[in-house]
Amino acid sequence: MEQEKGHPAEPTSMENWEEALEESIAESTPRRGELREGQVIGRTQDGGLLIDIGAKRDGYVPHEDLEEIEDVEFEIGQDVKVLVNKFHDGDGNVELSISQALLQEDWIRAEEMMKEETLYETSVISSNRGGLTVGFGRLRGFIPMSQLIGFSRIRQPGERHRRLEAKVDKPIMLKVIEVNRRRRRLILSELAAAKEWRAMRRSALLEELEPNSVRRGRISQITDFGLFVNLGGLDGLVHVSELSWGRIDDPNEVYRVGQRIKVKVLSVDRERQRIALSIKALTPDPWETVPERYEINQLVEGKITQIVDFGIFIEMEPGVEGLLHNSELGDLEQREELEAGGNILVKIIRIEPDRRRIGLSVRQVRREEWEAWATRQITAKEEEIEDEEEIEDEEDFADEMDFEDEFADEAMEDQTEGVEIVAEEEIVEAEFEAESEAEPIENGSEVEPGSEV
Repeated sequence: MEQEKGHPAEPTSMENWEEALEESIAESTPRRGELREGQVIGRTQDGGLLIDIGAKRDGYVPHEDLEEIEDVEFEIGQDVKVLVNKFHDGDGNVELSISQALLQEDWIRAEEMMKEETLYETSVISSNRGGLTVGFGRLRGFIPMSQLIGFSRIRQPGERHRRLEAKVDKPIMLKVIEVNRRRRRLILSELAAAKEWRAMRRSALLEELEPNSVRRGRISQITDFGLFVNLGGLDGLVHVSELSWGRIDDPNEVYRVGQRIKVKVLSVDRERQRIALSIKALTPDPWETVPERYEINQLVEGKITQIVDFGIFIEMEPGVEGLLHNSELGDLEQREELEAGGNILVKIIRIEPDRRRIGLSVRQVRREEWEAWATRQITAKEEEIEDEEEIEDEEDFADEMDFEDEFADEAMEDQTEGVEIVAEEEIVEAEFEAESEAEPIENGSEVEPGSEV
């Protein structure tokens, strides 16, 4: 059949085979610096390895290259990665390197970890003036001091050196932040790793937190409106209204930063990353048992918490408050005498646990009930004063004893000093007398012992 005009002839099967062979040969030709897969097929006379890399000629790994690889044994038929090192034109052999291939693999892994922002845990090998050196496979990475946690505020060189030395041989979590093969530069960061870890922890924490679960955390901040509690990477808020069933006006008076506390999760807003917590939800609501502990006409001593236009709120126990309405006061002058923080005797006249309300009265407290309560108050106050006076007397007595002991010590020192002086004078006099007896008086006359001169 004749070929139609205008259409090229289709290649024969022979032409296709030749083109495929040329492409295969081109692909199999090794290039210097290329990383290849090979198979160990034998050993050289000097102890090296013969490697089949799929090229026209086999490659070989010198014995010197194998000496750089520790704790690795190679067997015939084993697959290995090699780096094309150089060509020998005389015999056409290709020199390969397994040690360099391993290094290239580590560089590739470092680049992938930097791209994927993967965390890397290793141990510190050594320290120098600028930071720390760590191992990364067969490479050495460097952590500048600026990328270490807790070093930004250290100004003394000696203290920086001590802190750096203390990290040697210790584990450390890092993130690759710079890879430069040409300059053989591998930089890692502890700060970036910590930031990445916190982000991962926050994400995981938001997913696992559920309402009504109970957690332990550490107070990270105290404000007028509540506490921020770190749950392990993410802060939740305990609103001031969720601190206690009772009234807490200033959270700083009850809690401190760094304190470990137990909290209950109220709600989790994953989109806005907000967690509502509660401390009071861990304890029973005192209003649930109010009918069991209080009854109508019961006398209660309470603490004045708030004075408003229509009455006075009285705390009967933490979390349970009653209202003393103005109409239940003895008179309006009594209202002027009351102040927040003071105690007062009241009578329960109404209990509505469903509405969380208790009505109180002072007007309905009988005179003898009030007098008995007032007497107890005075007695308690007197006992308190007596206790304070006893403590003061004990402190004064202790001070006097300390003074007397001090005075006695000084007197003893004075007496000792006097004895030493007297003894010293007696020694001088004795020495003088001895010298006088031994030496003649002027004018050649001698003096008998015991006579006056």
